[in-house]
Amino acid sequence: MKAIILKDFGGIDQLQPAELPVPGISEGEVLVAVKAISINPVDVKTRAGKGAAAQFKGADPMILGWDMAGVVKESKSPAFEEGDEVFGMVNFPGQGKVYAEYVAAPADQLAVKPAGVSFPAAAATTLSALTAWQAFADHSRLRAGQRVLIHAAAGGVGHFAVQIAKLAGCYVVGTASAENKEFVLGLGADVHIDYKEVPFEEIVKDIDIVLDTIGGDNIDRSLKVMKKGGTIICIPSGANEQVAEKAAAKGMKGVTMMVQSSGEDMEHLASLLEDGTLKPEVSKLFPLEKMGEAHQQVETGKTRGKTVVTV
Repeated sequence: MKAIILKDFGGIDQLQPAELPVPGISEGEVLVAVKAISINPVDVKTRAGKGAAAQFKGADPMILGWDMAGVVKESKSPAFEEGDEVFGMVNFPGQGKVYAEYVAAPADQLAVKPAGVSFPAAAATTLSALTAWQAFADHSRLRAGQRVLIHAAAGGVGHFAVQIAKLAGCYVVGTASAENKEFVLGLGADVHIDYKEVPFEEIVKDIDIVLDTIGGDNIDRSLKVMKKGGTIICIPSGANEQVAEKAAAKGMKGVTMMVQSSGEDMEHLASLLEDGTLKPEVSKLFPLEKMGEAHQQVETGKTRGKTVVTV
């Protein structure tokens, strides 16, 4: 099978095409013919030797990637059979190995892809969408009427978070560049703030929940606009280690989280995709042989929605 292997940690030149054997599967797994792969910031960080790089040391070959959609070719699980179209985040934060034509995936980490959803759209609705879903479902318990501030609302996690919060009946404020104003409002956000033009803390107040993918002083600034008893959820960025202490000092809750593979959560996302209440934005598509260019796109930090590679 065709695959993209990582020869060593470093630049995109380390991502190289290779011919490898099709992986075998164990009990509880399925073999999936991959049709689309979503690329995330953690892919880029791991390629450079950060992120989840520790999970790959000693692996030969190193195959990155966790997000995929495809067709089941062989199954050793009663959950799926040959021909089923599936999607999911594989073995995160371990070795997903999805930068390839075939991947062996635990069946309990996948869901059936809705028939009306393309493979690229399904692949996009994996790590980023799961992060937004788990942030709210496991750490904040969204309720109608709450005021939610979502940073980087036009990005991978952010654009899903806006939609999920609105679905719960929340009042949503999203920060993003001026170029993404109409996109963020189109997702359902009640207010868009151009973070380059005005400090959000000068406009926002009485926030119940903050979802922050930035960290650093963004945490301190966010705490200024939150209600007592509010919650700030930080996605790992390397600049959020003190969020719990900082929040507690102000009578608030601060948590960091790392997304986990979950077939049950994927099924929730599949139902939202199927009824059209969750709409992924795939703004950039690349073929498998252009994996390096896909990494460069994500590395800009300016991707609207998701970058996806087709196989």
